[in-house]
Amino acid sequence: MAAGGAADGDQRWLVDCLTATLDTARDVRAYAEESLRQASLLPGYGAALTKVTINKEIPFGLRQLAAVLLKQFIKQHWQEDEENFVPPVVSASEKVVIRQLLLTSLDDSHGKIRTAISMAVAAIGQQDWPEEWPELLPLLLKLISDQNNGNGVRGALRCLALLSDDLDNTCVPKLVPELFPSLYRIISSPHLYENSLRAKALAIVHSCISMLGSMSGVYKRDTISLMTLILDPLIEQFSIILNSPVQSKNPDDWSMQMEVLKCLLQLVQNFPRLPEAKISAILPSLWQTFVSSFKIYHLSSIQGSEDLDSVDYDSDGSERSLESFAIQLFELWTTIVGNSRLAKVIGGNLKDLAYYTIAFQQTTEEQVQSWSRDANQYVADEDDLTYSCRVSGSQLLEEIVTAYEDYGLDSILEASKMRFNESQELKQAGSADWWRLHEASLFALGSLSEQLCEAQDSGFAKYNVRDLLQQMLTDIMVTGAHQYPFLHARAFSIVAKFSSVISKEVSEQYLCYAARAIASDVPPPVKVGACRALAQLLPESNQDLIQPNVMGILSSLVDLLRQASDETLHLVLETLQSAIRSGGEQSTLIEPIISPIILDVWAQHIADPFISIDAIEVLEAIKNAPGCLQPLVSRILPTIGSILGKPKIQPDGLVAGSLDLLTMVLKNAPAIVVKAVFDTCFVSTVHIVLESDDHGEMQNATECLAAFISGGRQELLVWGGEQGHTLKMLLDAASRLLDPALESSVSLFVGSFVLQLILQMPSHLSPHIPDLIAAIVRRMQTSSIAGLKCSLIVIIARLVHLSVPNVDQFIHLLLSIPAQGYDNSLVYIMSVWSQLQGEIQGAYQIKVTTTALALLVSTRHPELSKIEVQGHLIKTSAGITTRSKARVAPDQWTKIPLPAKIFSLLADTLAEIQEQMGDDSDDDCEEDSDWEEVQNGDPRIPDDIIYSASVPNANPSVEHLNAMAKVFDKDEDESYDDDLTKSDPLNEVKLADYLTNIFTNLWENDRPLFEYLCQSLSDSQRSAVEKVLRK
Repeated sequence: MAAGGAADGDQRWLVDCLTATLDTARDVRAYAEESLRQASLLPGYGAALTKVTINKEIPFGLRQLAAVLLKQFIKQHWQEDEENFVPPVVSASEKVVIRQLLLTSLDDSHGKIRTAISMAVAAIGQQDWPEEWPELLPLLLKLISDQNNGNGVRGALRCLALLSDDLDNTCVPKLVPELFPSLYRIISSPHLYENSLRAKALAIVHSCISMLGSMSGVYKRDTISLMTLILDPLIEQFSIILNSPVQSKNPDDWSMQMEVLKCLLQLVQNFPRLPEAKISAILPSLWQTFVSSFKIYHLSSIQGSEDLDSVDYDSDGSERSLESFAIQLFELWTTIVGNSRLAKVIGGNLKDLAYYTIAFQQTTEEQVQSWSRDANQYVADEDDLTYSCRVSGSQLLEEIVTAYEDYGLDSILEASKMRFNESQELKQAGSADWWRLHEASLFALGSLSEQLCEAQDSGFAKYNVRDLLQQMLTDIMVTGAHQYPFLHARAFSIVAKFSSVISKEVSEQYLCYAARAIASDVPPPVKVGACRALAQLLPESNQDLIQPNVMGILSSLVDLLRQASDETLHLVLETLQSAIRSGGEQSTLIEPIISPIILDVWAQHIADPFISIDAIEVLEAIKNAPGCLQPLVSRILPTIGSILGKPKIQPDGLVAGSLDLLTMVLKNAPAIVVKAVFDTCFVSTVHIVLESDDHGEMQNATECLAAFISGGRQELLVWGGEQGHTLKMLLDAASRLLDPALESSVSLFVGSFVLQLILQMPSHLSPHIPDLIAAIVRRMQTSSIAGLKCSLIVIIARLVHLSVPNVDQFIHLLLSIPAQGYDNSLVYIMSVWSQLQGEIQGAYQIKVTTTALALLVSTRHPELSKIEVQGHLIKTSAGITTRSKARVAPDQWTKIPLPAKIFSLLADTLAEIQEQMGDDSDDDCEEDSDWEEVQNGDPRIPDDIIYSASVPNANPSVEHLNAMAKVFDKDEDESYDDDLTKSDPLNEVKLADYLTNIFTNLWENDRPLFEYLCQSLSDSQRSAVEKVLRK
């Protein structure tokens, strides 16, 4: 397709072709669509589409169709490295034509065309601006400033709103002073601009504040200066806008308030040291919005007086509803409460804040209708904590308790009591909706169950939690479950959560009521609540009360099991677990009745990992019941043995599920059971590892083999008959799982399998260690999953411990093993290990790898100092990186000697332990206000900054930190550590003491080396080390 002079002809051809795509004749449409597809590959097609789009003489429908095709064309052909790119790329000259044409038409009089052009401009701008399209912003600013061109203002605002997410730290400081006056004029001129335009201007302000916030850590002086410039006029307009009460559920009436709430949220989140007076000035208006919106929310949503099916969406596809507006309010209040400076401002109004929050948490009419039609939806909403006013309100209440502690709890309890009393007054007055406030009060308290139980135990709460709950629960017992099903369901949930607080009498009343409810004709939500109560109360209750009823409870649960849907099945299975564990002397009667039914559930839902795992957990409870293990194993083994013996003819998922079931049977089983399972299933399990191509089967078989080794230990080697035969099979399985050609996910659990070989059969494995390490290195080098690499690092770390006191020899072994692309395996392993240490998860795994690093560095082996590994991230530009920048500016890292890196990793671990233990007395100094620092002339921070980072993400993963908390947790749950590694003596190592000894010994015995290594530490790392040296 030619460009330039033939443009008019192109337009005519294109208009004819677009018209033909709307023809009623199928062959005509097909020919036209194919013609357009072929034309899209020719030069000039994009320019021709643009000309048709902006040509006001062409019928609107065809212009709109051209705009749709133009957007698709830009998406597919504009940028070669984009995910959806389709060759050929648009030429530079045609890009210039398209950009110029689009910019001249942003003020098109037709709204839909104007929006389409704005979206096309924004799509191009996201790729080309600012480097290749510097004139874009000046023109948009010019359009916005032209009060006489309303359509231009609309088009430019729409375009800026779409582009605002790509604003970066280089343009925002220049843009805000130029853009803000125009935006402010639009926002503050309701007589000139409609609300939708003012809301769009506020959305751009929101993006600018967000960007300034992300820059504030590096460009503190610049950002606060810019914020000071715009803050006072903004706060004034925010107050005016929020002062207008919310008067209807129509989103157009409160769209500006919504944008103001978003802006305020960004202000409080990104500038936590804003002068208190600035936010205090707007709080009365914010409260007015909060209260007035509840009145409309109560009328339209809770009482359901308006059409429940009408849902509105904005131009970006986001839902616009009063619920989303209220959630935004809650998010802002939660952020304000979480700010220690601002929390003081609203401290006197906590009770009122909690009072209205509880009212917002009432069940809406839409929820009542939805849950009444479908109990599964009720279960899903309760379990998943779906996005709603109820959940957002609970988050606010939790933040209140976090910020104000006992005072916050007392305020919430008083507000709950007031709302409960109001519900009783409504009940007396004959209101049909009285139960909603009662249920909301319980829901609010239930979201704080942990804090309230702790407060009751400590006696710090001003109000008696037990007395309030028991009054609220006792009143429910005299109402009808059919009439108020959601109130009764909530009562059961509360009893489960507060079982340690409420009296034994009330607890037993609800236990008996729950046992009756699951066997009665009551609404499904009540049965759901009854199951929750039984699951919690049965293990805690008086056995004399339970024993006469346990078989009846089990019978009722089995009946429920037959009726349950996928959503409720989980809950029934969980309740069955509790009932079985409470069986006591009747346990021997349980297995023949329930095992066949649960096995049937397991088989029917083998393709659903969640339900099948739930079923296996019930079978595990049966297995652990007195007298049930051997009958259950005898029931399971014949079937499982035949399935694993002929894996290729089984339905999808059955082999993998059977291996899961087998692993459960082996877990903590006595040797006689392990031997029986070995005789039936061991060879088949190994063959699955060696021959299967199914990822799930291989993963589960790997875990099963680890369980075999853990349960059978060295005796396993003689069960197989011929000497060395069993060990050879195990090594063959390890070899297959470590095959570098396998997909990484297949090998995911090989770490725990090989670790068991090391722990249970060290002497037999010793001759094979060199080959094992070589295989591990090859597997690591082709792995695309960090978790797999981490598990293999744990094996290397455990081999380091196994080599004590000859760690030097182990280092020499690694030096002798090649690694592709590296001098040797030591260089490769330590490069990866030092990079991923912060990603390792599990208390045992962290302990093993950390102490192994300490052992390595303690050898002071000269080869370690020759290795350079990834050190600190160098970031040469601050703030947000745009797409065009990211293409040419990859991350860069310093290189540091391995001993220095290990030293910093050990110091990191020590610092994490000290933080978890609360040893932060030296870090209580609070910096002065950012705003005051700027006013006092804070020196400008350099643009080129080195960010200290001990792992690639600059900080340990959340999972790593959670695991660190368990490393030294004296109250650690026995089930936390993997059962397979419990027997390892390294579990007894106290990591804090171990690291203290390492640092102390190095300090005392080699001061020059210690001081050299300390040079690589950050201030926080150095402080952690100094603390242990001072002790």
